Amino acid sequence: MDKFRNKYRITSTRLQNWDYGSNGAYYITMVTAQREHFFGEIVQGEMQLSEIGKIAEKNWVAIPDHFSFIELGNWVVMPNHIHGILIINKLESPTVKVAETSVAPVETPKLGVSTEISTTANASKKWKPNTIGSIINQFKRICTIQARKIDFVFAWQERFYDHIVRDSADFERIQNYISDNPSNWKEDKFQ
Repeated sequence: MDKFRNKYRITSTRLQNWDYGSNGAYYITMVTAQREHFFGEIVQGEMQLSEIGKIAEKNWVAIPDHFSFIELGNWVVMPNHIHGILIINKLESPTVKVAETSVAPVETPKLGVSTEISTTANASKKWKPNTIGSIINQFKRICTIQARKIDFVFAWQERFYDHIVRDSADFERIQNYISDNPSNWKEDKFQ
């Protein structure tokens, strides 16, 4: 394991040298801590959302309201995880040159909650703005704040899974997987 500031840290699972703020489709999976069924249950192949599940659904659907360059692909809230496709579609202005940058490893803070007051200076130290990492961090943060009003032990696993969608066949396969996830719950690895 690598050390950062003399502390051990888990190596990032993010694709090195990829700008996670660049246009493309990203398949995301976020899991609750200890895979607790905070979001509801599957009944006869259909997801029945709990109050916390409704919070997660409402905040997922609202992502494009907060990030105008985001489009949602298929998504599903499952008993203990969320699958979704986020599509970044930033329109490039011909008068603005986008600088190439190297991306630092993106990690979700412990329990998926930012404990610091978010300021521009503070946020720039942790998250590159308008990237998948910053979007997921804000989604997890607001869900946690709202969910803990219902159940104070609600928490996320520290990280999230991402997959950069490579082509239309990959996109179609993932869309189908997400759509079929509730009916395939008995075989789900997150169960």
